[in-house]
Amino acid sequence: MSFLIRVQLPDSPGTLGAVATALGTVGADILSVDVVERGGGVAIDDLVVELPSGRLPDSLITAAESVEGVEVDAVRPYAGVLDTHRELELVEEIAGQPGAGLSILVEGVPRIIRAGWALVVKYSQDGVHRLASSSAAPEAEITELPWLPLERATILDSEEAWIPETWQELGTELAATPLGKPDKALLVGRPGGPMFRAAEVARLAHFAGIVSVVLDG
Repeated sequence: MSFLIRVQLPDSPGTLGAVATALGTVGADILSVDVVERGGGVAIDDLVVELPSGRLPDSLITAAESVEGVEVDAVRPYAGVLDTHRELELVEEIAGQPGAGLSILVEGVPRIIRAGWALVVKYSQDGVHRLASSSAAPEAEITELPWLPLERATILDSEEAWIPETWQELGTELAATPLGKPDKALLVGRPGGPMFRAAEVARLAHFAGIVSVVLDG
């Protein structure tokens, strides 16, 4: 079974290799690595690892944190490998089928930024509208979006009153970015975390800006 493990580690030569070695002692096979953030002598990395049947994911935490200075932010099941360079392919797919552009967008974005699901939402005087939902998106009704209109990409407070109870029960981390106009947004959720980092939100905003131009064109 594959897991996504997010680690904070000293940004120094050999540290990632030491983590890989430690994970290997519990039988974990690293499939891919993505640097999420780097600065101040610390790196935030996402690793997709395959764990043999019968091994508990807790063993990944124990192994990684056996390396000095390493902290595990989160571990969660993950289907597939990191797809961090698919932005261009997704933009091309949307441009080729603009009529289905929003549907293609919400299915593709979670693979790019490692979210669980995505929605395109709009708020008007007659209420909240879901313009598109990924196949994994929760069906819980959203009755208000107090953060719309949205001027810039942001990490949303996961305990706000507007958030459906089922989302909160799953510990869903949320981020949103305007999609073309401030009254329309791309909302992404990551059930169980980890929390979105500033670099991830900036990447989401940049991608949404490109897609909005393609769709308007």
